Amino acid sequence: MRASFTKKLNSRKELAVSVEETVQSVFKDVLDLGPDEIKPDEPMAQAYEVDSTEMVEITVAIKKALNLDIENNTLNKDQSYNQIVEFCKSQVG
Repeated sequence: MRASFTKKLNSRKELAVSVEETVQSVFKDVLDLGPDEIKPDEPMAQAYEVDSTEMVEITVAIKKALNLDIENNTLNKDQSYNQIVEFCKSQVG
């Protein structure tokens, strides 16, 4: 029983890491940001001067990469990177 719990826990951790890596990859592709340039707690508009068009591009790329069924306006430029990652984790897991 304990081995099953540990295996499930490891799966969740791996999924969480995979989601974050995917979002990070989208940020790299759409905004040309490296991992060290991500400001995890600042709103997107403030941290990267993201506009509405870029947010749609980010949302569409995340939807495709994670196979999420969300509206294109679900994510917005007032959210931070961490908020977007946590939202995606909640939709995948």
